[in-house]
Amino acid sequence: MKVITSTQNPLVKQILQLKEKLRERRKSGLFIAEGVREIQLAIKGGYDFSTFLFTPDIISEEEIHTLTKGQSNAELIQISREVYQKLAYRQTTEGVIAIAKSRTHSLSELDFKTENPLIIIAEAPEKPGNIGALLRTADAANLDAVIIANPKTDLYNPNIIRSSVGCVFTNNITTGNTTEIIKYLKDNGISIHCAALTASEVYSKVDYKKASAIVVGTEATGLSDEWLENSTQNIIIPMQGEIDSMNVSVSAAIIIFEAKRQRGF
Repeated sequence: MKVITSTQNPLVKQILQLKEKLRERRKSGLFIAEGVREIQLAIKGGYDFSTFLFTPDIISEEEIHTLTKGQSNAELIQISREVYQKLAYRQTTEGVIAIAKSRTHSLSELDFKTENPLIIIAEAPEKPGNIGALLRTADAANLDAVIIANPKTDLYNPNIIRSSVGCVFTNNITTGNTTEIIKYLKDNGISIHCAALTASEVYSKVDYKKASAIVVGTEATGLSDEWLENSTQNIIIPMQGEIDSMNVSVSAAIIIFEAKRQRGF
């Protein structure tokens, strides 16, 4: 088994680039998964891995072989604690880091397992933490798809992977621009319910039992006019305090679980 003890090793430098640079992730088609739970979910989600790196000071070789079972084509490399500390995004990820192949997440590849899909769409979310929270909610509700419109970053940003606790690997996710997503929804007979402050119905009074997309924007700017102009019905969560909006992931969760309630789940 190969052993790496120097932080100046070329592979170590490549991993740092993948962790820190969007351009490198896009160019190589690779990303970094860190932590036992995240790697387990990526394997469950059918991702292919090229390399697993572990430090025996934290995780045993036996545990690594159990974790990577079924990934026989991937290289297994032992690294020193110093190298691990250099590479790790956080120091509580059980001593394992992996390199995996990313996916395109093209809208044309989107496929539903049900005739009446329930989808969450987020337009131009800027904060990886909000995207991660949204993905955790989507996973908890077992949504049919998550669509990111006009993405500001890639789905393999380490902050998204961390904040989603690996749910980025288990959700049916796609990305695209607002125009093509709206066309896709209309072509497939999916109702568009936009969270908005104007011309809106209270979210709990809207019927989500048929194929539906719940669309949310950023807390700062809301949704673009293009979404509002193509909305089947705008929806609103009544505010009883002094503010007129909530964190986007919180708002989405409230609406999503109302839709699930209506569908008997």
